[in-house]
Amino acid sequence: MAKVSFKNSTQYNKIFEDLEKYLAFCKEFGYRYEENDLYSNRSNAYKQYSKHLAGKPVKNNWEADGAK
Repeated sequence: MAKVSFKNSTQYNKIFEDLEKYLAFCKEFGYRYEENDLYSNRSNAYKQYSKHLAGKPVKNNWEADGAK
């Protein structure tokens, strides 16, 4: 049986920190949160998150839904 070892725990910590930041973004701007969407450029929510990280304006779904 193979023994599992973690050589670089900082990489794992970075992933979990990124997930927490992505969750906070989704809650703040009203996007659907899926852990599988992290680092996936096919996901609209992650595309918007990438724009937000770059400092570009992002559509706020809470405001858009409230206006209807």
